[in-house]
Amino acid sequence: MRPKLSDLWRWEGTVERGTYLFWGVLLFTVKFNLDRFLGVVLFDKFWTIFDWKALRLYLWQSALTKAEEPYYFTLLAASLPFLWVGTVLTVRRLRSLEWPLWLVLFFFVPVLKLLFFGFLSWLPSRVETDHRPTPSSHRKGVLGGIIPQSGFGSALLAIGVLVVFALGAVWLGTSILREYGWSIFVGLPFTMGFLSVLIYSFHEQRSFGKCLLVANGTILLAGVGLLCFAMEGAICLVLAAPLAFAIGSVGGAVGFGIQDTLRQRRDSSRLFCAAMLAIPAVMGLEHAVPPPLPLLEVKSSLVVDAPPEKVWRNVVSFAQLPPPRELIFKLGVAYPVRAEIQGQGVGAVRHCRFSTGPFVEPIDIWDEPRLLRFSVTQNPEPMQEWTPYRHVHPAHLDGYLESRAGQFRLVPFDAGRTLLEGTTWYHHHLWPAGYWQIWSDYIIHKIHLRVLNQVKRLSEMKEP
Repeated sequence: MRPKLSDLWRWEGTVERGTYLFWGVLLFTVKFNLDRFLGVVLFDKFWTIFDWKALRLYLWQSALTKAEEPYYFTLLAASLPFLWVGTVLTVRRLRSLEWPLWLVLFFFVPVLKLLFFGFLSWLPSRVETDHRPTPSSHRKGVLGGIIPQSGFGSALLAIGVLVVFALGAVWLGTSILREYGWSIFVGLPFTMGFLSVLIYSFHEQRSFGKCLLVANGTILLAGVGLLCFAMEGAICLVLAAPLAFAIGSVGGAVGFGIQDTLRQRRDSSRLFCAAMLAIPAVMGLEHAVPPPLPLLEVKSSLVVDAPPEKVWRNVVSFAQLPPPRELIFKLGVAYPVRAEIQGQGVGAVRHCRFSTGPFVEPIDIWDEPRLLRFSVTQNPEPMQEWTPYRHVHPAHLDGYLESRAGQFRLVPFDAGRTLLEGTTWYHHHLWPAGYWQIWSDYIIHKIHLRVLNQVKRLSEMKEP
């Protein structure tokens, strides 16, 4: 290992794993302390390597709040030279492994970049491997004797091994560690697609279409296994499917891109072991240092043909709603049934009854007839799972989608009408947060409209 300063800007040539690891650790150390310096000098923020908030920022790169934007944009600007150097080193490292250079994109992907850096720092270069005096009869190692030569047999083995691995990983992550994070929804499907293709193409080159078919077949059968072994319900599997198939396809594409460089290499088993061990390792890291929990907001509104004073009475409480017509509620997502209130003014407690139980909502602001704001101290289960079994209760039904507060705002409109606006602030403990927010925002918006339309219908009724 001979690190040189020119390693940091030279695009040509290759770099060995020891040099790559050396520069990676050194540059991270410099960047970490530069960020600490900027935080103290410019923003009066002090933190150390033992500060969980700082570690969450470096590991998971979650969305920022408005108040934090100036601070983190400054850190982003300071990171640009390091991103450039990291890209240069990674391109040269990929060249030494004879892997496609477009894989450098994984250097910028949260979670996957950790696995990617680990692989590049551990695997020997192609020249390093090719110069070993290994007899040709042993070039394929143990894996060569296990994996069938035929395309069908190797595909069957690949799918079987990775489905079993996936079921074990999901059980560890959700039942033991109770985490629904990057490792489950990004790391695991990527690894499944990646390794299934490498097993499938171990003896001979396979086409891109067939590699993607094996990768996605692995994802599909893993989902069927989760349903059959009562580890998940059908609704959540359907919601997770677009992300899982997309990430699994990316993993399959990467496997297709590097299949030629691993074939006939005795040390290719290192990559299989590293990938399989990396998933539980990242799960443990995610459990110890969970990503930041963003507070999300959903706002819905409609116009009611009635004055605010009349609308207010139906906002505070309302009678039984008719059965839902929306498909998402018929599929099992919890929906509002009625609302009751005990008391009046600040300190009163509103109970919004859902199909799975009540939301308990102490009133924080009672500004009749303009604003009703409340906190939420109790949340019911967010859904009833579809399952072939009598009852399935995965961990995400307990506190993984939590409403924290809500409000109704009534704004006088022209001709005695009212703009009725409902807002919910909530957390969800599912990552990547941006993907799951698409679904959760949609569900909460549908809940809002069910309530707002009921208030509109009651308020516009003519009084006898």
